[in-house]
Amino acid sequence: MKEYQAVILRLTRRSQEDEDALTDLLNERSRGGWEPALMTQDGQRLTVVFQRLSPGESRVAG
Repeated sequence: MKEYQAVILRLTRRSQEDEDALTDLLNERSRGGWEPALMTQDGQRLTVVFQRLSPGESRVAG
């Protein structure tokens, strides 16, 4: 079974700060086994939905 996590990142309109915040978010979630599944953006915020297999489940190639 998969589990999901949604994160809303408020954009600052300063490209470097926004890039750093998004990079930090992606790296942090990746270390926890999360993968981006969906990303949407409007003028003021970026929403990222992450997914991963529930702890204890393994991926089985089939």
